[in-house]
Amino acid sequence: MVLTGAVRMSDSGHTRRRALGAGGVLVGLVTLGGCGLFGDDPEPAPAPDPLQPVLDEALALASAYDRVILTQQTLSARLTPLAQAHRAHATELAKVIGTTLPSGSAAPPASGTADDTVAGLRKAELAAQKTAVAACKTAAAGRAALVGSIAAARATHAEALR
Repeated sequence: MVLTGAVRMSDSGHTRRRALGAGGVLVGLVTLGGCGLFGDDPEPAPAPDPLQPVLDEALALASAYDRVILTQQTLSARLTPLAQAHRAHATELAKVIGTTLPSGSAAPPASGTADDTVAGLRKAELAAQKTAVAACKTAAAGRAALVGSIAAARATHAEALR
């Protein structure tokens, strides 16, 4: 070992400071690699669109109307336009959100629940209208007009079902 100044140098020419520095760099790289700095971790899933609940309710309402129409054929002329309006809302919301609607429309199951009535539809319209109003209040300006018109349509539907 050769002594040069206050720093000891090994026969190979490496100083303790250099060895410790290299070890520190290695530890740092391992640490940074473990926290995803180098892209090893997958990107987190994007947050769901705030209008997704409004879209989901539009599809659910259209399906509910279809079930009532199946069980009460005499109401078909009165309820079909309302179901179609919800499908149109779903189509427009899907465009704004940038998603696709479920492919195909399977016939809704004919269930005999209490909600498969005009009163059940009215209750669902009023609940969905509240969701649309809340979404409208927080929507960006470009989306607020669409969501506001959907909220108004749902309130109108509820009144038409009285």
